[in-house]
Amino acid sequence: MISLAQLIKSHRKKAALAQTQLAKLAGVGKTVVWDIENGKESVQWDTLQKIFRVLNITVEWRSPLLRRMASLDSVPTLSPDASSSLSKPPANETSAINSRTPE
Repeated sequence: MISLAQLIKSHRKKAALAQTQLAKLAGVGKTVVWDIENGKESVQWDTLQKIFRVLNITVEWRSPLLRRMASLDSVPTLSPDASSSLSKPPANETSAINSRTPE
């Protein structure tokens, strides 16, 4: 797995930017880029986002818990009196169920 330092450094070099140029474009201090590329472990999330935007890096959050929560969100909640009306839809209406496929 590539480290954050390696990721940012390689993207910066492919963009043909010096550390100071990246810092200026991202609106962060010039030592911030140096610190990140040299493995500094405590970096504010908003600072990383600024650098990611300049380098066109996207972040995707993955977690078994997030997947489980998303599947629970797609399950309709029923009130006690609504359950009897679901047994058969009215003749002039069609019903559809939206579901999410786990990734």
